[in-house]
Amino acid sequence: MYEWHHRLVPEYPIRTERLLLRPLTVADTDGLLAYRSRPEIYPYVPGEPWDAAKVADRLATIFSNTDLTDEGQALGLGVESRETGDLVGDVVLFHRSREHLTGELGYVFNPDFGGRGYATEAAHAMLGLGFREFGLHRIMARIDERNTASANVARRLGMRREARLVENEFFKGEWTNELQFAMLAREWS
Repeated sequence: MYEWHHRLVPEYPIRTERLLLRPLTVADTDGLLAYRSRPEIYPYVPGEPWDAAKVADRLATIFSNTDLTDEGQALGLGVESRETGDLVGDVVLFHRSREHLTGELGYVFNPDFGGRGYATEAAHAMLGLGFREFGLHRIMARIDERNTASANVARRLGMRREARLVENEFFKGEWTNELQFAMLAREWS
């Protein structure tokens, strides 16, 4: 088996052309509630709209990791506009398998900042972390087929649609189709 001993410890904030990706803190509670509490976010995202208690829980769990060392872990970061300082969304990179060097990308953005390419720009930075910094071989994104905006982000990133899984999940009271997108390290640019 391939011996892999990587550790991802980014230097924060991660700067893109228009954004800062950084760990989330209690100071981000209102920014997170501004979009994570909105019902229109959740038809295709697991869970229900967040309240202050849910934000506090997430800040203490998934959003508390500032590095990645082993499978099963996730690195969730806030995405801030460099121009305004607004929290516009959050992105996550899951380490799915050490043996297969795979990860999974996720992103949720405030609809008030939609249509500006922020999700694509932030997700692009996360792919860079996963491939260049962490040494992953493959990163995938699993998207509800009805979530066309999210699927379009994956396409703009250059991720290939590899599968359409028909009624593979009973999600929020109905059978749903899932699209799987992926990219390999050698395809990353």
